[in-house]
Amino acid sequence: MRQGYVRVASLQEVSPGETVRVTPRRGEHVLLCNVGGSIYAVRDMCTHDGGILGFGDLKEEVIECPRHGAKFDVTTGKAVAPPATAPIRTYPVRVQDGQIEVDLDA
Repeated sequence: MRQGYVRVASLQEVSPGETVRVTPRRGEHVLLCNVGGSIYAVRDMCTHDGGILGFGDLKEEVIECPRHGAKFDVTTGKAVAPPATAPIRTYPVRVQDGQIEVDLDA
């Protein structure tokens, strides 16, 4: 059954240039990224070896995996630096009444 958009955090919880890890469903970790005031949501797992991206650094729209340095564009999911070549999953995001909502089934 499609769940649609799910409220995951307050907009105030994700400062510009910062990330916040949320777990909206059991076993599904999503990383919220504030890039210049816009919120993006990606799966919080490196496609190279499963590292937790939320432990890495977000510089503008690029997050770096702390394990082996793979980099991903959080706005598109594209792998932009090796060793990763596969993209990370991205999720549609909307903000309503100051609350961040993510469509986990899109």
